[in-house]
Amino acid sequence: MNREIELKLELAPDAADAFGRLAFLPADSHATALQAIYFDTPDRDLAGRGMSLRIRRSGGKRVQTVKADGDDRIGGGRIGSGTGLFARAEWEMPVADDVPVLDARTPVAAMLGEAVHAMEPAFHVDVERRTWIVAEDAAEIELVLDRGQVSAGDRQAPICEIELELKSGAPDALFRFARRVDAELAVRPGVMTKAERGYRLRDAVALSVKAEPVALDPSMAAGEAFLRIGGSCLRHYRLNEALLLDHYDDRALHQARVAVRRLRSALWLFRPILEEADVARFQGELKWLAAVLGEARDLDVLAQDEELRERLEAARAQAHDRVRQWLESARVRALLIDLVEWLALGAGQGEGSGLAVDFAVRRLQRLRKRIVKRGAHLAKLDDEARHEVRKDAKKLRYASEFFAGLFDGKKQRRRQAKFIAALEEVQTGLGTLNDLIAAPALLAEYGLADEARVRPKKKRKLLAEAAGAYEELVEAPRFWERS
Repeated sequence: MNREIELKLELAPDAADAFGRLAFLPADSHATALQAIYFDTPDRDLAGRGMSLRIRRSGGKRVQTVKADGDDRIGGGRIGSGTGLFARAEWEMPVADDVPVLDARTPVAAMLGEAVHAMEPAFHVDVERRTWIVAEDAAEIELVLDRGQVSAGDRQAPICEIELELKSGAPDALFRFARRVDAELAVRPGVMTKAERGYRLRDAVALSVKAEPVALDPSMAAGEAFLRIGGSCLRHYRLNEALLLDHYDDRALHQARVAVRRLRSALWLFRPILEEADVARFQGELKWLAAVLGEARDLDVLAQDEELRERLEAARAQAHDRVRQWLESARVRALLIDLVEWLALGAGQGEGSGLAVDFAVRRLQRLRKRIVKRGAHLAKLDDEARHEVRKDAKKLRYASEFFAGLFDGKKQRRRQAKFIAALEEVQTGLGTLNDLIAAPALLAEYGLADEARVRPKKKRKLLAEAAGAYEELVEAPRFWERS
């Protein structure tokens, strides 16, 4: 088994030729045509276990490779769900043809049992690979540019990505080089493996991507839990950002904004074990990014009213254009690379953060206590105070989802489902109420003051529903308690 440390960056296909002409690249490079077949069972048993199996042909040689992502990946998660920098387990062996070897020489046979006999081709990846060896300060980096496509049935998608593999030296050299490239050509951290691109191509076209569960274990340290949670949030954002850069969709924008909120909540949750300056820096930039996305989201919500949609069309189009401009900006790209580097290099944490499960219990308990106190007599609170309760409910919901893997007993899972359902009701009720209250000022801002009114009867109804949801939350069993 080999281990590799690698940074993946995505590059626009029409910029690939310009990349090859960058002045600071070595003159010598090597080009190879690679054709790969990826295999899995019809039920995707390998993908479900965070693994991939391929046979890659280069020239007259074929090599079978099994890759295991997940616990070995810096930033954590299942296949394709890390931060862009990862260490991963890999098994390779030469093969004679395009039929995979599924005996004791690979981990696949023992893992799948009888299901291994159902293995079949899932998709193909064909790329031209150009390779350079780069010296960056005291480090040696293998630089690869892959251009081509992934094909599944009659569907294809382009591939254009850079991979920086550390051969010697410190991992931060990968980021210094990445910034040199980004100063010339726009690049963004890649969060999908080629295998995942193929699996996604087999599915229905995604209009947005929701957050995925975070793979946590009760035995891990709190610091490691944060790295995995942070990596998951960054992946959630990047997948939706990629969709937005392709074409605007209000669902992708909403999920990108949710991803930013989740990451900000993670920074708040883990603040006790993180460097204060790092938290302040990233919170500031993420708050700015949330505001960039927020204007368009507010208009999208208002436009759900058919009577307003046409009158808001011009303002929405301008807001959507601004989202695209900012997402393409050097500021956003720099933020993403900074976040990946920070997470990949340990987020500045020292030793002694304690077990993640103990940390989670303390933080969940504190957040719940705060909501119980602030939300008492919810219907009598003013709008600003209720808004604070709403923000606390979001933090508690995200924390409950982040920490789910730490409380995996059958009873705890049932309790967690009920607890999160109660939180969702509170969050939805207060969110709808907040939209109703905020609408007049927003409409007036866009010259629609004649529509700017709050319906008292509807507000009272929403208040009553939110107060009822709050009471159910207070009574919901705390899933992190073992009793």
